[in-house]
Amino acid sequence: MAQDKPTIYIDIPTQQKPWNHIDWNASPEQFQFAIVTDRTGGHRPGVFPTGVKKLNLLQPEFVMSVGDLIEGYTRDTVRLNQEWKEFNGFISQLEAPFFYVPGNHDITNEVMEKKWKEMFGVSYYHFVYKDVLFLCLNSEDNIRGAGKGTIDDEQYEYIKKVLEENKDVKWTLAFLHQPLWVQEDTKRWNDVEELLQDRPHNVFAGHYHRYWKTQRNNGKYIALATTGGGSALRGKAYGEFDHVVWVTMTEEGPILANLFLDGIWDEDVVTEELVDLVRNQPFPVKIEPVYVDDQHAKNVVGKVRATNHSDTRMRVRLKGISNDDLLYQLEQTDIIVEPNDVTVLDLNMQNVDQKALEDLSAMQIEVDITYLFEEKPNVEFSSTLNYLPFYKYHVGKAKKVKLDGNLKEWSKADWNSVKQMDGAPFDFDGPSDFEMKFATAYDDDYFYVAVDLKDNDLYIDEEASHSAQDAILIGLDARPIQASAFNAGSGRGKDWFALLRTFKENDPIYREDLLPEDVQSVVKQTETGAQMEVAIPVAYLNKMYGGTWSSLRLGVGYYDFDSDDEGATTHFWFPAWNGKNDVPGSGMLFKE
Repeated sequence: MAQDKPTIYIDIPTQQKPWNHIDWNASPEQFQFAIVTDRTGGHRPGVFPTGVKKLNLLQPEFVMSVGDLIEGYTRDTVRLNQEWKEFNGFISQLEAPFFYVPGNHDITNEVMEKKWKEMFGVSYYHFVYKDVLFLCLNSEDNIRGAGKGTIDDEQYEYIKKVLEENKDVKWTLAFLHQPLWVQEDTKRWNDVEELLQDRPHNVFAGHYHRYWKTQRNNGKYIALATTGGGSALRGKAYGEFDHVVWVTMTEEGPILANLFLDGIWDEDVVTEELVDLVRNQPFPVKIEPVYVDDQHAKNVVGKVRATNHSDTRMRVRLKGISNDDLLYQLEQTDIIVEPNDVTVLDLNMQNVDQKALEDLSAMQIEVDITYLFEEKPNVEFSSTLNYLPFYKYHVGKAKKVKLDGNLKEWSKADWNSVKQMDGAPFDFDGPSDFEMKFATAYDDDYFYVAVDLKDNDLYIDEEASHSAQDAILIGLDARPIQASAFNAGSGRGKDWFALLRTFKENDPIYREDLLPEDVQSVVKQTETGAQMEVAIPVAYLNKMYGGTWSSLRLGVGYYDFDSDDEGATTHFWFPAWNGKNDVPGSGMLFKE
């Protein structure tokens, strides 16, 4: 027994000792492991391999995962094999055991489910290590996709049996991809929580790419951020960061350290209190869109609105970034907004060269927010706001529109050009490569969009996903301006819709089930590209507007894949609403 006890030999001649005590912080039951979270869903190359290298420096006993390991969302087995080969190549560099858990990007359809079982045997399982039960669950057992995770009867019965057979373990840790505790229609998840509520437990998930911890069901339920998945990376106030979780299992339960790839934070990096203060409220500062009838207006005044939703004072600091097209001046740059109050400032703009407003580059204003607490640390976060004054685009009444893809009746329409381009410049050869314009109209029954596309290489692949080939995108948000202007991409299918139409013969429209009822579109290929007409029911516009519609926000874009280019280029009328270059209020149309 004496040999099992740690011993230290130090030759110190004095009675005083240069240490506090030598009761070692160690026991046979204590151990450490790590958790990695979402790598994909818009993965950023290089981040996950960096996480693997840092884990090797930390030397955990093993590493857990919470899914979304590959991009997936395909039935192409060649692509699947390549993606799994790439990911397993990362894991081959990891010096610790790695436990796989599936996410919606890993199991999206029957083909991917079969591939998972070919490689890993089962999609849910458990193990016990040093008297701790590890439950590795499959939130994709009904293959319903993002936001629709489940635990079905068969998996529930497995969990019930495992928990009964391991009722005396000192702790239970569950790992799954989708945080089912914030989703609806999850089948047996609520029953799983009932099984867990009387035992010490923690639940870990990923999926939303934002961290938050919830005290729930006599346990800690933690949704993790990213280890390379798509993220705006706005920092800990938003729960947006790349990290791994370091878990030390003790007799009293797990101790968590969030290891940012650039630092270390404990498990309270984002609590429900902070979520309520920061993420459950709109960003406190908005610049309200201004629409003018003069395309070459010289002087325009906008309004900066700072809203304090909290019960503590809020400091707002504004810093304008120089702009090549607009001279502008803020009325104030450092203000205090009292609790539950609003402050409105003028933003004076001068279009010196009187360029067309649609050709101006967006101005950027950096906003730093600080909530000033008296008895605890202040909370600080920031954002960069893009802004432009807009020309007031009008949509006129249609005389007659026949939805056939033939644009003859649009010959006298007012056309708008799609000018914005993202992608490698050498993949775009100018108007000979791509050119697109669109027009709009409405009648008593429908709102219409006509698209005239010139593309010298229509790339069509019947087997590939919708996002891997040429496609026209029409986004429409019919809510009132105060809501639609600040649409940053969330709420698709509920608050607004996007029609992504390829040129495939079979299943040309992505997620057609998310479109409003009776939305119609017709595409006709031409010698130089294609033409498309779209009809959206006025009844839908009125419903979303909350009355007779008078404005709507329209997004028009194109994804261009050319056979000889390495990558795709994307083209938009105004920058995409969910992108970093989005200008709130862009693309607004007003009914004549």
